Amino acid sequence: MFVLQPDNAPAAHRDRDTVELFRRETPHFINSDMRPANSPDLNPVNCPIWGMTQERVYPVPIRDTDELRQRLVESRAESQHCVVDDAV
Repeated sequence: MFVLQPDNAPAAHRDRDTVELFRRETPHFINSDMRPANSPDLNPVNCPIWGMTQERVYPVPIRDTDELRQRLVESRAESQHCVVDDAV
């Protein structure tokens, strides 16, 4: 299990449609009003894991949300757990 906790990027993660998608598709979504602002200790993956994910997910353009979802799932499955442990 994982918990999706987007940052407070106003245009990308706080858009009404995006928040609704997160609520509908992510069982443990933490809305911005339920977490403290500027709390990097709540999201340790921003450093090494996000960079690693970007390298795996975005090498070629993504056609649609289904392809994005599949690439994210595959990237997570291929991740070495020690990288996640070290980040946390």
